[in-house]
Amino acid sequence: MQKRMMITGAGSGLGREIALRWAREGWQLALSDVNDAGLAETLKLVREAGGDGFTQRCDVRDYSQLTALAQACEEKLGGIDVIVNNAGVASGGFFEELSLEDWDWQIAINLMGVVKGCKAFLPLLLRSQGKIVNIASMAALMQGPAMSNYNVAKAGVVALSESLLIELQAQQVGVHVVCPSFFQTNLLDSFRGPTPAMKQAVGKLLESSPISAREIAEYIYTAIEQGEFMILPHEQGRMAWALKQKNPQLLYSEMASMAGKMRSKTTPV
Repeated sequence: MQKRMMITGAGSGLGREIALRWAREGWQLALSDVNDAGLAETLKLVREAGGDGFTQRCDVRDYSQLTALAQACEEKLGGIDVIVNNAGVASGGFFEELSLEDWDWQIAINLMGVVKGCKAFLPLLLRSQGKIVNIASMAALMQGPAMSNYNVAKAGVVALSESLLIELQAQQVGVHVVCPSFFQTNLLDSFRGPTPAMKQAVGKLLESSPISAREIAEYIYTAIEQGEFMILPHEQGRMAWALKQKNPQLLYSEMASMAGKMRSKTTPV
């Protein structure tokens, strides 16, 4: 029987690369995004890679759109085997600069979008004894400066994934959480922050990444096959996480130092 996967945020970046990696294995893919043109391009590439499927516009903030997507998977694919909650947006700024609206926007998409995706698709996953793959970030584990709302949202995704791992084990539903560091992507298209300098700083980190979205998708594929729960695709990320577990205070001091340097660069003279 052909395997079936649903991906949110599939119109570009990591979502598209995940779709292509599984397409090469002949999977049927339910591709969703708010970017219609990007979705159409992803489906075209999926078919060229050996997969097939359908596209459906979906804003993960709207639970009714996610339940409609689940229903479409039932009708068109006969169910679902894996869901990838990948849709996300970027933001940055020191805590005092971030508005409560910035917080609401970030939590609504990056955390509640994942909660709603899991909720909408769980009945199908229980039936297929499938898998949940939640895309978090190293920001969930390292809490870098000037991105508190992003850090909190992504940390929530890790906590949700840990909770589901424990709760769903007896029901044979697998759970994985992916924590990539910065990588070459179009995440900046959605960036919200109080200063242009903050966006430029994030842009430099994205450009300097030694690993591409395609390589991350390949790493995720292998790690899921091996049954890993917490998937850390970047070597530097794995080293940083090991350091934090061993000596958290050292890491906090390093981050505080980084925050000081960032403030001196973004503060007008």
